[in-house]
Amino acid sequence: MPSPRGLLLGVVLTPALVLTACSHPQAPAVVANAAAPIPVLTVSEQVTPRDRVWDGTVQAVNRATLSAQTAGRVVELPFDVNDYVPKGAVVARLTDVEQGASARAALAQVRAAQATYSDAQAQYKRIAQVYERKLVSRSQYDQSKASADAAKAALDAAQQNYRAAQQSQNYTVVRAPYAGIVTQRFVQIGEAVQPGQPLIAGISLNQLRVEAQVPQSDVDAIRKYARAWVVLDGGRKRIEAAKVIVFPYADPTTHTFTVRLELPPADTGLNPGEVVQVAFMIGSRPRLLVPDSAVLQRGEITGVYVVRDGEVTLRQVRLGARFGAQVEVISGLTAGETIARNPLQAVAWLVKQHRKSNDQGT
Repeated sequence: MPSPRGLLLGVVLTPALVLTACSHPQAPAVVANAAAPIPVLTVSEQVTPRDRVWDGTVQAVNRATLSAQTAGRVVELPFDVNDYVPKGAVVARLTDVEQGASARAALAQVRAAQATYSDAQAQYKRIAQVYERKLVSRSQYDQSKASADAAKAALDAAQQNYRAAQQSQNYTVVRAPYAGIVTQRFVQIGEAVQPGQPLIAGISLNQLRVEAQVPQSDVDAIRKYARAWVVLDGGRKRIEAAKVIVFPYADPTTHTFTVRLELPPADTGLNPGEVVQVAFMIGSRPRLLVPDSAVLQRGEITGVYVVRDGEVTLRQVRLGARFGAQVEVISGLTAGETIARNPLQAVAWLVKQHRKSNDQGT
């Protein structure tokens, strides 16, 4: 028993059948008295966007150049250009001799201030208890309270200095703010760096956008509808923009406007820097759409199997724009006609009827 694919190729490549389908589109390939027992659908017009297509450039939303925030010598660079970096991973490490010494000195000042404050606070509590019994003067009470407040202020200042010293020490370890790809390294291991000096640059692939230059004549329509798609795989795949932003000024040289498409946070298969086609909605119009899976494409033949009055006919069609899993039929079909959902099932049914006809003839 031949496979369905073999049946499909056998029927399509039969010369008589191909000639019949090409020269007489309305002639049935096989005529049966009963309706074909195959899944069918009725073709109808659907309102679809009318769009204009321009080239756009894919960009990474998150791009960063990490710079040194403290002085030191580079002792570690775990990642090279084009390496993938997880979020929070260490991308550069500097020496922390001076920063560590400053942090330890600040910690010693905190401990000294804490001791002074504890002593002043205890002294203040004792004076306050005696003052309640009227055994000390008001000036002694005020002096002990002022000493306690001054010791608390000194402790707060010491703690702030310690936190600043700790932060300076933390600056010697540079971490990735998000997951991404390293695009540049500006320093090498052993090199001395100063605050503000670039260390490493990278981009994130998790969130992308596309920018395109469009003519002034279409800007109003783009603003009105605010819908656009990135067209991939010859139109078989469309990624709708989450947001369309038209820049409020034109290039004085080219008189074009920059339009930005914010893409959804998903795996689109796009890469920063590549050029893609962008379709902007500028209106709407009815189109005759059929599922792409219902179209037969073998060599130069593009057609569908039309089912009518128990007859199954291979009819050539001319296709237009694609909309995801559907494709526009420009000519060869009219609204209201019925076609087979699956060409393989139509071919299998045709072969079955053809064999019956041969058996009856013999």
